[in-house]
Amino acid sequence: MTVSYESSRSPQPPESPVFPAGCASRTLLDHVTSKWGVLILIALADGQQRWSELRRRAEGISEKMLAQTLKTLERDGLVYREARPTIPPRVDYSLTPRGRELTDHLLPLFGWVQENAEEIIGQ
Repeated sequence: MTVSYESSRSPQPPESPVFPAGCASRTLLDHVTSKWGVLILIALADGQQRWSELRRRAEGISEKMLAQTLKTLERDGLVYREARPTIPPRVDYSLTPRGRELTDHLLPLFGWVQENAEEIIGQ
């Protein structure tokens, strides 16, 4: 019996709405999976943090990229920004309920990457 390549593959999922160029899913996917977006979301999974804490944790991020990433994630409804009227002003960042739901999906991926990065990249 001969088995063709086509018949041995798993059935393809129905066409996903993420593939068209103008799709909102694709835009959100870009925000969430950007280099800095995913690191900020993973950092905030540990709880509320200030700007300086996030900057320290995401080594190499510029002030401009941190500000841009936080604004994007806040606009997407994933990050909550709380500005306190103190002197000096205090701003804290945390995940929204939707952001927590997202990081519940990202954390296993992040764990897999950590476990396998050295073997795959660190040759």
